[in-house]
Amino acid sequence: MSELSQLSPQPLWDIFAKICSIPHPSFHEEALANYIMGWAKEQGFWCERDQVGNILIRKPATPGMEKRTPVALQAHLDMVPQKNNDTVHDFTKDPIQPWIDGEWVKARGTTLGADNGIGMASALAVLADSSLTHGPLEVLLTMTEETGMDGAFGLQPDWLQAEILINTDSEEEGEIYMGCAGGIDFVSSLPLNREAVPAEFQTLKLTLKGLRGGHSGADIHMGLGNANKLLARFLAAHAAELDLRLLAFNGGTLRNAIPREAFATVAVESHKADALKSAAAQFLSAIKNEHGIKEPNIALVSEPVAHQGNALNRDSRDRFLNLLNSTPNGVIRNSDVAKGVVETSLNIGVVTMEDDHAEINCLIRSLIDTGRDYVVQMLTSLGQLAGAQTKAKGGYPGWQPDADSAIMALTRETYIALFDKTPNIQVIHAGLECGLFKKPYPNMDMVSIGPTITGPHSPDEQVHIESVGLYWKLLTTLLNVVPEK
Repeated sequence: MSELSQLSPQPLWDIFAKICSIPHPSFHEEALANYIMGWAKEQGFWCERDQVGNILIRKPATPGMEKRTPVALQAHLDMVPQKNNDTVHDFTKDPIQPWIDGEWVKARGTTLGADNGIGMASALAVLADSSLTHGPLEVLLTMTEETGMDGAFGLQPDWLQAEILINTDSEEEGEIYMGCAGGIDFVSSLPLNREAVPAEFQTLKLTLKGLRGGHSGADIHMGLGNANKLLARFLAAHAAELDLRLLAFNGGTLRNAIPREAFATVAVESHKADALKSAAAQFLSAIKNEHGIKEPNIALVSEPVAHQGNALNRDSRDRFLNLLNSTPNGVIRNSDVAKGVVETSLNIGVVTMEDDHAEINCLIRSLIDTGRDYVVQMLTSLGQLAGAQTKAKGGYPGWQPDADSAIMALTRETYIALFDKTPNIQVIHAGLECGLFKKPYPNMDMVSIGPTITGPHSPDEQVHIESVGLYWKLLTTLLNVVPEK
């Protein structure tokens, strides 16, 4: 019996605990999908998977409600795999370990997967609860949302029968989302040349760590530290002065997570090693002054390591560091239409270095296509100046707000009637799959709701217990009041 079984609504939390027990990071959702398909068949529901692995389950209407407008509840199967540096965890094999900390549910040393596991659990709990009343109901669970929305891209027309879709991937109770940003991946690949490190040089590993990390859309406005940018800033400032030889640079693990750690291996003349350590200490003091309120645990550590092959020659070193140091990161522009919402941003999520090339992987988000295209042009220009090959790929559309949405209006009215307060109608800077659903289902009326989740895409992820109950009450009441066609 899970610790979560003491929480209410119990069926939702029990299903979420089961989801946590089955590993399901992006590209490894099959075990969870197989479990859900088996469970649905045992319950006697019609269920099917499509050519990309999405799951669709149908539950008949409550007797007397057959003429209600059919509704689909939608969530995604995968979770973001992030862990603390001192946590031993294999996301493809080990279960998530949720625990209760006061008003919150957290995971031990890893992401919790409340994004979008709570939404998925709520949809399955609706299927399992025979006491709920609703019209014709479908549950759509999509594949690999977190790494490119593969399931949403592959969704075919004429599979869903629903005319209303309730997306469960929002992360703030009391807010109703009616639009979201689109996005595109951008990769700069820089060719590198190497040369031998002189014998009298000392090799050190620099580790920038202790950052909070977070969601590259929902948290991008918070001004959190980006480990890739901070470490590049330090190296670019001192490379020529100390004649640093750069052997390796790697940082971040996911393009949609703000990177918490970055690592560089450098060589320096032995008599300059103390100067490098002193510069690192001064830099750490400076960035603590800049970021310390939001990043209280930031650290820059240097340690001697064994010699590790050839270093970049000075030209490659400078082109790499200058490119990474000059690549913009964070908020590019705030929206003039949706007040308080970021319009365009980018996140330098992953930087990798091989023997002959380095790659800088960014995720660009924007509420408008022209904002996205501007950042693509900017990064392309920077790449050309540095001699890098650049490529934009995997673009997905935003979800254009519809002020006349009937389901949005009904959700708002239902929230006011339940809780005697007015919810915020919002456009979210994070990516939701709704924009992609509009291509095969252009007339689908959509809305997005969810409980309060903080720190998604980081080991600080947590879900507010009380908000889950409020979200469940809104969701189940909404299903009950959806009108006839």
